[in-house]
Amino acid sequence: MRLRAAISGDLDKYLIAELLEAEQAVTGAIRTATTGLKNSMRAQVTAAGLGPRLAKSWRGDVYPKQGKSLKAAGMVYTKAAKIMEGFEEGQVIKGKDGFWLAIPTPNAPKKVLGKRVTPGNLEKARGIRLRFVYRKNGPSLLVAENMRASYSRKTGDLRGFRKASQSALKSGRGLTSVVMFWMVPQVKMPKLIRFEPETAKWHRRIPELIVKYWKD
Repeated sequence: MRLRAAISGDLDKYLIAELLEAEQAVTGAIRTATTGLKNSMRAQVTAAGLGPRLAKSWRGDVYPKQGKSLKAAGMVYTKAAKIMEGFEEGQVIKGKDGFWLAIPTPNAPKKVLGKRVTPGNLEKARGIRLRFVYRKNGPSLLVAENMRASYSRKTGDLRGFRKASQSALKSGRGLTSVVMFWMVPQVKMPKLIRFEPETAKWHRRIPELIVKYWKD
């Protein structure tokens, strides 16, 4: 007695179908991991209070741009790399050439002449002179003299400070000295960003994601 077995089918067609499924699974996993890491970094920046603009600086790209591939790769990056490195490593920032670092207080406007406020552009825009006050303990100060508080007519809330008029200077009413900047020799940035651990977490998830995207 002879036992005979016949196998029929198109092996090439089967292998091609399996390859397509593998390419789809790998590409889907990479895309999910890339998007997940990007969103995680954006969430970290937002939670750290660094603002939506810095959060959106995190981007994610998947290659190839079109189609699917077993060699699919993802890249997550930020357009504000130096800032992010500072908050990840807790870098120490020192004043250039030994000068002081000027940190705006809540009394200073956020922007002057369309740019981030500095002692120089504040003096220029407001026509004032800032007085340096050295303090042995704690940060030194840059103080604006002969200022007047400005309040909202609707709510009564403090809007800021402005240079006193000539009549106010003569009468002396409502004049005040306002601390506009804290002056420090250096400042250490807090560690608010954790990019490497987050990257490792999503990298470990890739095998599980491939299985998820592989059709049975």
